Amino acid sequence: MKEQTARSTRLSGPNLDMDFLRCVVQRITFTNEENGWTVLRVSARGFGELVTVVGSMGAVSVGSVLSVKGEWKYDAKYGRQFSVSEYEETLPATVHGIEKYLGSGLIKGVGPKFAGRIVRTFGAETLNVIEETPDKLIEVQGIGQKRVDMIKEAWQEHKEVKNIMIFLQDHGVGTTFAFRIWGEFGAESIAIVRENPFKLTEIWGIGFKTADTVAKKMGFDNESVYRRKSGILYVLNTCSNDGHCYMPRQELVQKAAVMLEIGESVLDVTISEMLLVHDLILEPPDSLYIPSLFFSEHGTARRIRAILSGGMQLPGADAIISKVEQAAKIRYDEVQKDAIRTAAKSKVMILTGGPGTGKTTTVKGIIAVFQAAGMRIMLAAPTGRAAKRLTETTGFGAKTIHRLLEAKPPNGYQRNEENKLDSDVLIVDESSMIDIILMYNLLKAIPDNMTVFFVGDVDQLPSVGPGNVLRDMIESGIVPVVKLTKIFRQAMNSRIIMNAHRINKGEFPDLRNSKNADFFFAEQSDNALVPATIVDLCAHRLPKYFNVKPSVIQVLCPMQKGENGAQNLNALLQNALNRSGTALRRGGIEFRRGDKVMQIKNNYDKEVWNGDIGIITDLNEQERTIGISFDNAEPVSYDFAELDELVLAYATTVHKAQGSEYDIVVLPLTMQHYMMLQRNLLYTAITRTKKAVVLVGSKKAIGIAVKNDRVTQRYTGLAARLKQTDA
Repeated sequence: MKEQTARSTRLSGPNLDMDFLRCVVQRITFTNEENGWTVLRVSARGFGELVTVVGSMGAVSVGSVLSVKGEWKYDAKYGRQFSVSEYEETLPATVHGIEKYLGSGLIKGVGPKFAGRIVRTFGAETLNVIEETPDKLIEVQGIGQKRVDMIKEAWQEHKEVKNIMIFLQDHGVGTTFAFRIWGEFGAESIAIVRENPFKLTEIWGIGFKTADTVAKKMGFDNESVYRRKSGILYVLNTCSNDGHCYMPRQELVQKAAVMLEIGESVLDVTISEMLLVHDLILEPPDSLYIPSLFFSEHGTARRIRAILSGGMQLPGADAIISKVEQAAKIRYDEVQKDAIRTAAKSKVMILTGGPGTGKTTTVKGIIAVFQAAGMRIMLAAPTGRAAKRLTETTGFGAKTIHRLLEAKPPNGYQRNEENKLDSDVLIVDESSMIDIILMYNLLKAIPDNMTVFFVGDVDQLPSVGPGNVLRDMIESGIVPVVKLTKIFRQAMNSRIIMNAHRINKGEFPDLRNSKNADFFFAEQSDNALVPATIVDLCAHRLPKYFNVKPSVIQVLCPMQKGENGAQNLNALLQNALNRSGTALRRGGIEFRRGDKVMQIKNNYDKEVWNGDIGIITDLNEQERTIGISFDNAEPVSYDFAELDELVLAYATTVHKAQGSEYDIVVLPLTMQHYMMLQRNLLYTAITRTKKAVVLVGSKKAIGIAVKNDRVTQRYTGLAARLKQTDA
């Protein structure tokens, strides 16, 4: 088709090379909510076809009327586009424009159907009615008082959020954070941010760099006390995200100086000031803690020592074991008997071992022996999937640690030092996943006379959160440890199990493909071809070979970014596996009915936890809500502003997969993942599967991972504290 000549109004004045368009947004093709970059299809006067407009305009909606300044550019891939440098939004003037504007999903409670009814009732006065006399909406057929109240509230919120979006854009920040800022600070949002933009760092998902961008635009001095303190806390929090509980003072000063571009001496003085007001805590000689991590680490050591010294042990273990064996018609291996005997005489014990070494049988034996002695038992695990698997393998009901502690926001855990758990024995599975803060909250709720067993594989990746609790407990030497090492005969038939142990010993795995095997290798040395191979495996080959649905297949990635990272693979797998036309877009993610999604932060109100995976079962484009079923339970409702707590989960990282178990795992392992090629990551990934694992990539990458047994050092003090007599 012959390209239409651009017909636009040339501006007079200093911007002689600028063009001007007045247009109506018909479609939002793409929005990057991290930086506000948006691609629009608009209708503009003088053009017979829709025009593509690109630029930082994250606050606009379908139906918005825009006056945009910029210039025409030609993109080799997408053709002619209008690149925006400035824009102004005005409310739509025509009845059709108003209907499209309201029906875009902009206002919760008003979709295309109700937008049409409202506009037919009030015509060109519609927006004035909503703004000035919204109670008149009750005159519209089908709109009751509840929906009127919803529209009034949503319209007010929309105006406030819009103001925040414009404020953020004026200060060089994308608009994705506007809803979160409104939720935290409400109508005072802009005033609070103007006074101290670094208050933004208190909101989940908004980091120091975003706050710093706003501060610089507002003219805050580079050495502002707000900036210095916030920057130091940002560095410490970033390090805690890498698993550290503290930072050596000099290392913290050096990192902060580089990031803030401020002299080290000034920052050292700032740290001293923060110590005086207890924003930081110093553990001599030079370990600097955020208070929550200091008290969690100190309290964990104190509680473990208290439990170790309290209460009585289980007498007559051998006689009880014999009775259990007779009743259950089972013979425990001598190593398992020794583990059960150790459990009977221990107040706190760690049971560890790799796959196929009989951990589950041993746990069941411990449960049976303590039950036979008439003792009450509780079982728990860090995640919902791990708790479900513990219930299935033991036949004994298990809860997540959060549910065990009865998390009730905003009041925290209902089970605590004032309201202890009521039981005799607690068994906690997948203990390597527990970070220092969760461990402390758990131990606070455990009475001194309770017996506690921690079960886990210490060779797996450590917790995502700060600390290395299971390893530190073992290294302290004060907690009895039973490590199961013998691989039982029935497990020797599984190449998954045998290869896991080979990898753990630093030996290259057996990659031979054979019929009826459970371990496969799809060699693909070209990084660019790996994504297509994975999509083909998940959508076609594996479902056909194993006669399963694609939903039981989980792709685990060493990292999030890159063409072989979880983000890119999620987009490809979603398009291959779920063509549903019903969708909501939030940020760079389109959520569709039927999608597999993951929660990425603890939500105590919904009782959904970081790492939980569910399926979108309900999606209402008009209300802008979705419903997600986790583990086949009743759907949990999310509104549009909460969708940033979710990501697609066709592919996820190995770290996020801890505590979960999947029927079939597909693992890309390429040289693109070089920085993440570690033995414990590969070991963790292949032990997440029940039926089969498929490695996709190169033998070179696998070899590097197997040889790299370096466990990344974490700054933690728990082991040393446990050794101290005063904890």
